[in-house]
Amino acid sequence: MWWAKLKGAIGQRFNLEGIISSSKVLTNDPHLLLPHIKIPNIRYINWEELHRRGFKAVVFDKDNTITLPYSLNLWDPLKGSMDSCKTVFGEGKVAVLSNSVGLYEFDPDDSGAEAVERELGIAVVRHKVKKPGGGSEEIIRLFGCKTGEVVMVGDRRFTDIVFGNRNGFFTVLTEPLTGDGENFVVKMVRKMEELVVSNWFRRGLKAKSHCFLANDEVDLVRLDEPL
Repeated sequence: MWWAKLKGAIGQRFNLEGIISSSKVLTNDPHLLLPHIKIPNIRYINWEELHRRGFKAVVFDKDNTITLPYSLNLWDPLKGSMDSCKTVFGEGKVAVLSNSVGLYEFDPDDSGAEAVERELGIAVVRHKVKKPGGGSEEIIRLFGCKTGEVVMVGDRRFTDIVFGNRNGFFTVLTEPLTGDGENFVVKMVRKMEELVVSNWFRRGLKAKSHCFLANDEVDLVRLDEPL
């Protein structure tokens, strides 16, 4: 058990699968890095409008999206938005997909996932492959809906957004909640992501439209004032 925990601690900070996937994305599928919408944090998401448009479930990244890095607790300012999300979609249609908990390789006894579930009151998806690798099977099995009906929310382009776009989800990119507690590699990757994407924007590259929301409609799910 101690070996799994040590391996997990290292693995959370060094994502070899992510590095390999990122190189492929940069050369073959750069549009996968582009979210359908970018917002400061989840308080700016109009959950009712998303649900009205046909979306049936929401999956969140954990660290620096809804909790501070490696924390179990929901970041307190997000409580109102999270409660609204669970009310609109139903608690059984809201979950966490994280590379730090719920991943069989690093959380084999589910202790991390169960701890997060107790604190957040939503399910943690158990999965075998680190984002952005892997498919949507575990998520679809949990939610019982189609891939196009899922909203993916996260703070990392190379993991959360690439994973969501690759699987046909509607993708929402948030800013990280804090830079404190993040390791050096993650911070450097973030800077590289933004430099690359800024260059693509100058060249006119855009995110692919989602079947429920065209690119010129995405602002309808953005709140002017945070919850």
